[in-house]
Amino acid sequence: MTDFKKINNLTGWGVFLVSLVTYILTIEETASFWDSGEFIAIAYKLEVSHPPGAPLFMLIGRLFSFLAFGDVTDVAFWINMSSAVASAFTILFLYWSIVMLGRKLVDAKIGEETDYQKLLLAGAGAVGALAFTFSDSFWFSAVEGEVYALSSFFTAVVFWAILKWELVKDESKANRWLVFIAYMLGLSTGIHLLGLVTLPALGLIYYFKKYENPTWVGGLVAIVASLGLIVLVNSIIIPGLPTLAGKFEITFVNTFGLPFGSGALFLTLAVIAGIIFGLRYTVKKDWVNLNTLILSVAFILIGYTCYAVILIRSRADPPIDQNNPEDVMTFVSYLKREQYGSRPLLNGQYYNAPQISASQGAPVYYKAEDSYKIADYKTEVEYDPEYTTFLPRMWSANPGHPETYMAKTGLRPGEKPSFGDNLYFMFTHQIGHMYLRYFMFNFSGRESDIQDASWLGPFASNEGVPETIRNNKGRNQYFMIPLLLGLIGFFFQFNKDPKRFSATLMLFILTGLALVIYLNSPPVEPRERDYIYVGSYYVFAFWIGFSVLAIGNAFAAKGRKSMVIGAIALGMLAPIIMASENWDDHDRSGRYLSVDSARNFLASCAPNAILFTGGDNDTFPLWYLQEVEGFRTDVRVVVLSYYQTSWYVDQTATKMNDSEGFPYSLTKDNYRDGTNDVLYIDENGAFKDRVIDLEDYIDVVRRDVAQFKVAFQSGNQLMSVPTGVGLNLNVDTAAVLNKGLIPDNLKKYVTPSMFFQFNRNQNGDLSSRFLDKGQMMMLDLIANNNWERPIYFNYTSVNSINFNVNPYLVQEGMAYRLLPVRKPANVRDLVNTEVMYDNIKNEMRFRGLDNPKANLNEDYRGFIQNHRSMITSLSDAFVTEGDTVRAKEMLDFGMEKMPVEAVPYDISSIGFVQGYFDIGETEKATNMAMEIANQFDSEVTYLQKNGRYNREFSIKSRGLRFIEALLTGNGKTAEADTVRQMLNAQNVRLGMDRSDF
Repeated sequence: MTDFKKINNLTGWGVFLVSLVTYILTIEETASFWDSGEFIAIAYKLEVSHPPGAPLFMLIGRLFSFLAFGDVTDVAFWINMSSAVASAFTILFLYWSIVMLGRKLVDAKIGEETDYQKLLLAGAGAVGALAFTFSDSFWFSAVEGEVYALSSFFTAVVFWAILKWELVKDESKANRWLVFIAYMLGLSTGIHLLGLVTLPALGLIYYFKKYENPTWVGGLVAIVASLGLIVLVNSIIIPGLPTLAGKFEITFVNTFGLPFGSGALFLTLAVIAGIIFGLRYTVKKDWVNLNTLILSVAFILIGYTCYAVILIRSRADPPIDQNNPEDVMTFVSYLKREQYGSRPLLNGQYYNAPQISASQGAPVYYKAEDSYKIADYKTEVEYDPEYTTFLPRMWSANPGHPETYMAKTGLRPGEKPSFGDNLYFMFTHQIGHMYLRYFMFNFSGRESDIQDASWLGPFASNEGVPETIRNNKGRNQYFMIPLLLGLIGFFFQFNKDPKRFSATLMLFILTGLALVIYLNSPPVEPRERDYIYVGSYYVFAFWIGFSVLAIGNAFAAKGRKSMVIGAIALGMLAPIIMASENWDDHDRSGRYLSVDSARNFLASCAPNAILFTGGDNDTFPLWYLQEVEGFRTDVRVVVLSYYQTSWYVDQTATKMNDSEGFPYSLTKDNYRDGTNDVLYIDENGAFKDRVIDLEDYIDVVRRDVAQFKVAFQSGNQLMSVPTGVGLNLNVDTAAVLNKGLIPDNLKKYVTPSMFFQFNRNQNGDLSSRFLDKGQMMMLDLIANNNWERPIYFNYTSVNSINFNVNPYLVQEGMAYRLLPVRKPANVRDLVNTEVMYDNIKNEMRFRGLDNPKANLNEDYRGFIQNHRSMITSLSDAFVTEGDTVRAKEMLDFGMEKMPVEAVPYDISSIGFVQGYFDIGETEKATNMAMEIANQFDSEVTYLQKNGRYNREFSIKSRGLRFIEALLTGNGKTAEADTVRQMLNAQNVRLGMDRSDF
């Protein structure tokens, strides 16, 4: 048979081609939702992403973007291609790693392999590598422009290099591999830190190679030492050196009067000098191991220097310049991710721990003209010791999180969690729900792509499953075949090669369970986080590959070596079934809504507009569209979560692209970090029962009037809003009408004053006692804009502010314009019908939403729901105006662009039923109502059966009640009785189900 080296290389590259072709065929053609839009934009123009940045990803993405040859609509495709290529190379290195580890399991010596061993090793590598190729989480990241594909590539290269180092007998040549590993780890910090967790595997393999008679104690020492290397890089080099640079910078500039940057420069030169001295000294003393360690640290630092790109580009003030890290102190804060705060790890508070004190912490500096000055101090909070614990898992006090903790553990309000409750949450939610469920997604099966969906066991059937879930592209059934094969390989390696098994097991634990403990996730996440743990699925793919060796070994033990093909065929069941099940929900071809929805937001805005947004998915695609495709760069997108920071306010005050800066009256001294971070709503203040004039109040804030400040026990003073009622803006209605801002159909609603009432909950209490800095600046903008620039909100931003602007919002598409018109109580929405009609028909795109084959997963379905609501809102407005012709046109347009065959009915679909009833299309409305009712009934029944009384259950239950009311109100009593029977049955089941808890 052919030399195994040739077989190994050909098979490896063959697996590479299979994976590369797979990823190219299923690649995202544009910018997908979540962070991809941001990363593609920053790569294309070399801008600054969210901390801690990804400079190497940015540079690699920029290189791939050149392949678009000037066609900006192809840029996203080619940056996505960088992930596809990196992922295919990950599969290649995984294949080679499986083969190298597999040699020990079948006693195959290099150059002396039997034909049986050659086939078995190549088959094992192919099975394991292809199983990972088609795994749910890895495939997801392989076809979009995100950091996780490149991160997996560096992890695979480092682990492969560890195994190559083990094979090298010459110590001097072997040490070159160690330096190479260090350089790869250094470079990987410019993408993601996952590669660092390979160090304990290196430590164990290093120990087993250096010591012929290893012991448990020695193994533990090796693990501890290698964990120390992780601490060295992750906790000392990466955050420690920037922190030290900051201290030197403050000393050199503020104390010695030296130029800016001198402290950081001194530390850089000192580190270089220390490395040179260490290398020369260890050579002189012939300390080979220490010399290699110092050289490795040097190469880690060389790789880490890619972060200089962040500093360089920030100083160019690009449109996306998150945190503006253009001087040493802001750069240090950026690298340390200080804006995100910290999570307690080994010791800390429970979610309901009372604060007993708050003290002044480390200073926060800003760069002044000739020195660094203190803007603020960090706050050190001390909690009641009775409410602190070792290994705190239930720690988040964010709104909504305490309720989730209580729901999962059965605790009552005010009840202190026990350590048992703490561990129960860790095992059931953090480990069970947020890791083991993901693990089973990849190797057992997945119920659907709906968030919080369960995994599927081998005997799960479609009986009693709603059609919307049964036909969900994310429903994947592997019958546990990959899991069982992996377990076979797991125990086979454990028995045949316990040394290397310990290394792979350590990598599996560190990229899985240990990462769960380290991240200490809150109870609610905006999306599934399975991609975080892809490193552990990578290791499990080794064991899937080893199952071929185990099966082949079993055949050989019975004298049936000729059955090696049968062993490979059995192993190939895993990647084959994974590929067939996963293809439809990983094929991203033919879908464009992530970018089209962004276009539709921007197209809804008048020229030179300001658009407030809230979440990632309604912001990052807009950034992509403006920065890469150059669409509507006159619109300034303002992210409310960033608007609370002074650096972002500064950016809004300056020109970006074709958008001028905002006309603020407040100055930098009014919004600098540490100044007016929040305004206190004092409902017992001097004007507690009065509405305050907005312009007068902004003037009070600008002049920093001491009489309006409130002192707290902590010693802090906050500027107050001395009323619990709200703020009022007077409007020059004559000037507004002369500017032609108000459409004819809304002129009757023009108001001389706009009352921004503070939000209150159902009990009548203030929803929040504070307005954050961003809301303060928004109010300043509204007060001083003088209706010169159009101001728009999207649906998430409206819900993110603590005062009510809803009565004054006019819908013009996907965005709502702030105008001095007040909505009557009996009107659904104020709509500029002519502008909105033109926007929808002529400016917006709905590509791919009518294609049943397109992979429109939950993220896309959510945006489709918003688009359906937009259509019915305009139709309803036409009905109000008596224009039933265009009302019907809009309803038919919506059903044509977003048919149920491609996207199942959702709660917004009831608006179409209402619309068709309103225009006299009674039969169509009735048929649609019953279709929706049957769908909702099956879904609610399924959710009850599985004990999921979640948000979806509540929405669909309310939808059924609304459909019943619609049918009753339109004289469809028989159909209404049918829906009522559905509701009655739901109530019976609900009572039965709840009695079981």
